[in-house]
Amino acid sequence: MLQFRNISKAYHGHIALDDLSCSVERGATTVLIGPSGCGKSTILKLITGLIRPDSGCITIDGRGIAADAINGLRRRIGYVIQDGGLFPHLNAQENVTLMAGYLSWHPDRIRDRLLELGRLVRFPETLLQRFPMELSGGQQQRISLMRALMLDPDLLLLDEPLGALDPMIRYDLQRELKDIFRALNKTVLLVTHDMGEAAYFGKDIIMLRNGRLVQQGHLQALLDNPAEQFVAEFIQAQRGHWLLLDRDNNR
Repeated sequence: MLQFRNISKAYHGHIALDDLSCSVERGATTVLIGPSGCGKSTILKLITGLIRPDSGCITIDGRGIAADAINGLRRRIGYVIQDGGLFPHLNAQENVTLMAGYLSWHPDRIRDRLLELGRLVRFPETLLQRFPMELSGGQQQRISLMRALMLDPDLLLLDEPLGALDPMIRYDLQRELKDIFRALNKTVLLVTHDMGEAAYFGKDIIMLRNGRLVQQGHLQALLDNPAEQFVAEFIQAQRGHWLLLDRDNNR
């Protein structure tokens, strides 16, 4: 569904992405992983057209990301960022339904979709009138996910969506997100620096370092045949955490 061909991007002389080529499979969850500053978030900004590559091409369904078609493209993409990015002056329902109202959806359609998504992410209808500051961190992330899914996008981007949550809430949401991804059968690209999350969610893992692709493949391939010493060291450094999640995943 998503293809990167020789993508390079620099900020004020600092290389963020260096001749990156990789692909994202339709209907699967692909994970971008690597240390801070390796280019993960830059990739998501390029996909959504927030920034442009210095060189190379990104295609979605075989089509390039054209500047004059970016608004239509963004309606096919759901985007969840680390802190949720909710508008503080809008309540939960208004945050979720903002774009649907802008696109003049019928009120009944908006209501049906809102309730459907609430059931999917287990967000109580009784809390929809609360403002973000009145919600817990986990509840805010559920609202962010509902907002990202409201227009039924083809592609879902998640940039460290659970990174700001405490460990117990994060663990519960990881399991719930896994079920949601499986139920929706959507193309998901998830950014994390946590090997446990990558192992738990990703059918395919793209490992980055200093803006370049180090290795792409299933976790077992990275374990058995690391492309370089960095891959083995990165996995080993977080081995205890990802083994815990992998055990839960295989129950």
